[in-house]
Amino acid sequence: MWDYLKLVVLGVVAVSAAIAANYARDLAYMVNAMTIMLAAGITFLVVLRGMDEPKKINTGEYMDGVIRAGVIATTFWGVVGFLVGVVIASQLAFPQLNFEFLQGYGNFGRLRPLHTSAVIFAFGGNALIMSAFYVVQRTSAVRLFGGNLAWFTFWGYQLFIVLAATGYVLGATQGKEYAEPVWYVDIWLTIVWVSFLVVFAGTLMHRKEPHIYVANWFYLSMILTVAMLHLVNNLAVPVSIFGSAQVQLFSGVQDAMTQWWYGHNAVGFFLTAGFLGMMYYFVPKQAERPVFSYKLSIIHFWALIFLYIWAGPHHLHYTALPDWAATLGMVFSVVLWMPSWGGMINGLMTLSGAWDKLRTDPIIRMMVVSIGFYGMSTFEGPMMSIKAVNSLSHYTDWTIGHVHSGALGWNGMITFGVLYFLTPRLWNRERLYSLTLVSWHFWLATIGIVLYASSMWVTGIMEGLMWREVDANGFLVNAFADTVAAKFPMYVVRALGGGLYLTGGLIMAYNLWMTVRAQPAKAAVNANNAVPAE
Repeated sequence: MWDYLKLVVLGVVAVSAAIAANYARDLAYMVNAMTIMLAAGITFLVVLRGMDEPKKINTGEYMDGVIRAGVIATTFWGVVGFLVGVVIASQLAFPQLNFEFLQGYGNFGRLRPLHTSAVIFAFGGNALIMSAFYVVQRTSAVRLFGGNLAWFTFWGYQLFIVLAATGYVLGATQGKEYAEPVWYVDIWLTIVWVSFLVVFAGTLMHRKEPHIYVANWFYLSMILTVAMLHLVNNLAVPVSIFGSAQVQLFSGVQDAMTQWWYGHNAVGFFLTAGFLGMMYYFVPKQAERPVFSYKLSIIHFWALIFLYIWAGPHHLHYTALPDWAATLGMVFSVVLWMPSWGGMINGLMTLSGAWDKLRTDPIIRMMVVSIGFYGMSTFEGPMMSIKAVNSLSHYTDWTIGHVHSGALGWNGMITFGVLYFLTPRLWNRERLYSLTLVSWHFWLATIGIVLYASSMWVTGIMEGLMWREVDANGFLVNAFADTVAAKFPMYVVRALGGGLYLTGGLIMAYNLWMTVRAQPAKAAVNANNAVPAE
């Protein structure tokens, strides 16, 4: 009965999408509608075929198939996001790479949001979903809640990524930082995110372990807070149900305040709290040591989630935002340094008694460096929120260097470590294909980050100083074009650093592929190679 209902819903969605594509008022909407029609049609056929051969599900085994799919998706979208990043970095250094014959679809303005969404939401989002599914099962000793709802979350999220990406290239965007997807894509993401919450929270509620491990606290805070941020920041009224254009509910300084409340907390919860969940589970597992201080991890959690939510206004110093609001954001940002470093110290000290592993285990080396970058980024961020520093750094490439030292160093490196940890276990292999390739990846990525961040720090400070330089009469000395010309060497170095990071990502993809394809399997756990949920 349930399968028949699914077929009816999928059929209605496919037909509705076809009608919407026919009446589309812009190209992006039409392409997105056709994508939805195709996705609904394929799902319809899959469900139909599954009715002939119903699968028996052993509820006493962990649901690892969706996590394996998540590992593949994370690796794929990571390489795509890094590649687009190298392209747009090259376009900034060499503007002639904005090819006109592509009718604008391949220029910097279209590819920049594609890059940010690919690395944050496609690469980072898939990493969070698949690692959350793995951790919550292992720490709760039960199978994922909701049957195939976890698969709906996974495939629904991939559809969101494709809809958003094609929309950017074809010009459909809200023009809001980290929140570019248009209204109907936002609605779909809301549905998918709620399913993610149901699976995660349902698994916790049915856990066999009485204690909820701290990593799950971080994951759950990420899911709940991102849901709230997404709903409020994306409040809009569509111009037409057959077009991608919308009118924002907020405007002016209220819109700016809402946007940076969202933007900074997307960093704080999506890119920090969620990835701290990874740190608190996978670093102890790889180091084969317990968390240094479980009490400190609890203090870290509560202090972080209370303070982070207030920090967004520091993005709006010297704007129309009331001074008290910007100052409040600055104060909370500075105070945030303490719990952030508490978490960093907790992660690093987990290696107490196992520091020798840094010489022999490139995976733990990658994780430790990621924690180091977390510490550096969470010191630099509060410092840059101080008004005196912000007057020099804001709107310059220093901010770009700060963001990427955190994103590439913290988020990227911890995700790489998790992918290396999970792949042999999920595919029941003896070990990774090559630890030497992991070392190559580590050094290429680390050198790439150093080149990227240092070049942006240099060019950002230079840019800020050139903007504020005045002559004896109080007139500005440098035109904007002068600063652009002066930045050329550093832009080339940035593209080179990004290229090294991309090369490391490609090496990782090859290593993971060969681990699955060429490495011998361990003894089967059971006939289906599934791990008992206990």
